[in-house]
Amino acid sequence: MIRSFSTCFSLRLPCRSITRLFIPAVLALLCLCGCTGQKTPPVFTIGFSQCVESDAWRKTMLENMKRELAFHPNINFIYRQAEGDSRKQVSQVKELLQKKIDLLIISPNEADPLTPVVEEAFSKGIPVIVVDRKISSPLYTAYVGGDNYEIGKMAGQYAVNALKGKGKIIEVTGLPKSSPAIERHKGFSDAIKNYPGLQLIHMVNGEWLNQTAKSEFAKIASQYPDVQLVFAHNDMMAHGIYEVYKNSKQPQPAIIGVDGLPNAGMLFVSDKKITATMLYPTGGEEAIRIAVKILNKQHVVKENLLQTTVIDSTNVRIMQLQAAKTLSQQQQIERQQTMLAEQKRIYNNQRTFVYILVTSLVLSIILGGLAFYSLRENRKISTQLQQQNQEILDHQAQLVAMSAKAKAANEAKVNFFTNISHEFRTPLTLILGPLEELLANSRNNYSTGQTLTLIQKNVLRLLRLMNQLMDFRKIEVDKMRLKASENDLITFVADIIQSYKSIAQKRSIDLRLITKERQLPVWIDVNMMDKVIFNLLSNAFKFTKDNGYIHIYISRADNNAIIKIEDNGVGMSADAIAHAFDVFYQGEYENYKGSGLGLALSKELITLHKGTIRVTSEKWKGTSFEIRLPLGTAHLAAGEIVEEQAETKQAVLYEHEKIYTADLTTETAVSQATEETSIEKEYSILIIEDNADLRQFLVGKLSTQYEILQADNGQSALQQAFDNIPDLIICDVVIPGKDGMALTSIFKNDFRTSHIPIVLLTAKTAMEQQIEGMKNLADTYITKPFNITFLQQTIKSLLSNRARLKEHFTGELPTNLKTQTIGKSDRKFINEFSAFVESNLSNEELTVDTICKQMGISRVQLYRKVKALLDINVNDYILNTRLQKAKYLLKNETFAIGEVASKTGFSSSAYFSSVFKTKVGMTPKEFREK
Repeated sequence: MIRSFSTCFSLRLPCRSITRLFIPAVLALLCLCGCTGQKTPPVFTIGFSQCVESDAWRKTMLENMKRELAFHPNINFIYRQAEGDSRKQVSQVKELLQKKIDLLIISPNEADPLTPVVEEAFSKGIPVIVVDRKISSPLYTAYVGGDNYEIGKMAGQYAVNALKGKGKIIEVTGLPKSSPAIERHKGFSDAIKNYPGLQLIHMVNGEWLNQTAKSEFAKIASQYPDVQLVFAHNDMMAHGIYEVYKNSKQPQPAIIGVDGLPNAGMLFVSDKKITATMLYPTGGEEAIRIAVKILNKQHVVKENLLQTTVIDSTNVRIMQLQAAKTLSQQQQIERQQTMLAEQKRIYNNQRTFVYILVTSLVLSIILGGLAFYSLRENRKISTQLQQQNQEILDHQAQLVAMSAKAKAANEAKVNFFTNISHEFRTPLTLILGPLEELLANSRNNYSTGQTLTLIQKNVLRLLRLMNQLMDFRKIEVDKMRLKASENDLITFVADIIQSYKSIAQKRSIDLRLITKERQLPVWIDVNMMDKVIFNLLSNAFKFTKDNGYIHIYISRADNNAIIKIEDNGVGMSADAIAHAFDVFYQGEYENYKGSGLGLALSKELITLHKGTIRVTSEKWKGTSFEIRLPLGTAHLAAGEIVEEQAETKQAVLYEHEKIYTADLTTETAVSQATEETSIEKEYSILIIEDNADLRQFLVGKLSTQYEILQADNGQSALQQAFDNIPDLIICDVVIPGKDGMALTSIFKNDFRTSHIPIVLLTAKTAMEQQIEGMKNLADTYITKPFNITFLQQTIKSLLSNRARLKEHFTGELPTNLKTQTIGKSDRKFINEFSAFVESNLSNEELTVDTICKQMGISRVQLYRKVKALLDINVNDYILNTRLQKAKYLLKNETFAIGEVASKTGFSSSAYFSSVFKTKVGMTPKEFREK
């Protein structure tokens, strides 16, 4: 063996090859060792459903079954008992069927309720053994139990002999619907019916239970003082009858029971409590034996009736001795089984030890060879690892150098970002300074003042965004330091609230500070904390409608100062609450979309103060922000505490007031020149824009030439468009509700608005987004920032082209339509009427009734309206419009005459040619050639 190993190693076989050689050999050895020559018996599962377990007879049945199962270790036994409830037993049987049992043993509580579920099991091919009580069907494999009819008949014959054919009898039955009760009663009745002197004077339902039988019999015992014999269907009920007579002064009649168990019936007879008992074997052992035969595919008899006999004072002693002997033998068998199991366990342990010992020896030899081989291989691997380790060290050095370069690059990026932010602040400051001088000039007219205010508001907005971005960068690179000083929180918040008083008064918003504290000193960085309070109050004003309320609560609790800002604004959705403090998260609210910086920055600034901020909100009911700040200075580092500077505090407060309140004032752009609304414009334009400043700017620039309609969200835009039918629509792409793309698609696919030119305004400049706008049939796509002159010329061009197209199609229609000035409602009617006709020209079924149904008016109203406005009747208008469309198709398209007829709603080419020649004076073919 040593030589063979040396040969293997000299050939330098790899470890995997050796493993492939030895492991199969070891497995084969283990398999051979594990073979015992014995065939493993199949494993079966038997389910047993017992109707009740409360009486000794059924407990004895279960013990007998378990005793017999001890001889069959390959059988799993599942036991359920229904406590005398038929519904529960049905449910338990179904549960056993779901467990995929191989055989069902059942002692039914009642015959009829349990029959269907037994038939179900039998129909599935599961063998069924019925024990003690039968069902109302022959669909079962085997029955094991005493012949209840014979039991009853035997009891009757005993009664005849005991009473010598004359006397009065009371029968105490089990459950009336159970087969044993039915059969025992029938056998008893048949036995005594030939003896007229024997009278069955009463029957009591004892339900198989001692207490039930005792209580029911006690109710009637006094009524029958002359009864000579009581027949109870089991010994427990018979014992209950005995107890009734024992507790009363009546003489005890003869009492007959059924079961004959050693600890029940036999004992009662021996103690002279009852006269006799009919031996009724439990059949537990027999049921298991028959089940084993069925599972092993052996033949069994369907009806297995158990033998019985009468036990009375003449033979009770012998029966007790036999029962005791049987019990003693059974206990001896169980002891022997226990000893055999122990011997088998010792044998199995010894055999396992031998197997392990042999296997260990073989593995030791194999592992010794592998260890020698591994030693040689490890030397090679060690050399390779040293080389790889050196390479890793070289790479690590390179990574350190690259990390240093990346750190330097990141530092440079941060510096660049800070510098460029400062560079942005400089031109913004240079814009803001001269702008404030221009605003202070009292000689500015209204329009100029409006424009300058709009510029100032947006410059302050840009300045606020730049400040927030710079603060964020400082926090990211850990360069923002807390400079906390002691301040009275009540006075501090009250000063900030004062900045919003005028805005609250203009909008009738209830703005108030509510607190029980006179003073509340806290250590805060004034420059940081006022940004937080200003930002939260600004948000509250943006999302609270006029006549609402904004309440600020200040309190003290658990060594914390608590600031709570609550409003009854539009509220927030669950998703918006979850992401409220995420950087750059932009939740869409009623008419406002934030920058995604304010709340995130506020949380960071509160965190620097070692405080917390949280939000609670409910959609359309309001929002509440709660800030908790620790009191005292224990939470602050030594370098974070500074002296208070009142002058700096006031300067910061003034600067932030200008920046944070700029967005909250929106002036209505109504100039003196446009206040004269008596002059009606020729065209109307619907402006859909959620930004109030931009919307008012467009209104101011376009209202001198056009009638202006406004909408700030998708829902109001749809209502305005369908109510007023404007001549042109200017729509922002990103708006609350349905966005601009969705609105464009709706307008272009509705006959009432499909003819209206649509101009899309958006900050989305990607070519894919512009293509999407064109796919939705938008007429023009203009990106922000846009030139107002270009927009005005675009509007003029679209309206002019639309007018030429309409002129082309209505060239032969009444001229008074094109020249007369009509009101807004009439223009809306004409637009809807002509749009519906034009969109249905190819429909041969287009009639006056169809138009009336679509427009919601009667035929008379339609005729009168069209005649008054167009000076033409409805049918002539439809026909002329079809002919105008046909002329256009004949001149500009290559369709055949039949196709032109179909596209213009004529039922046939001949009819089209006839009408065309009548109206135009030449055939369609001649018109095309001309």
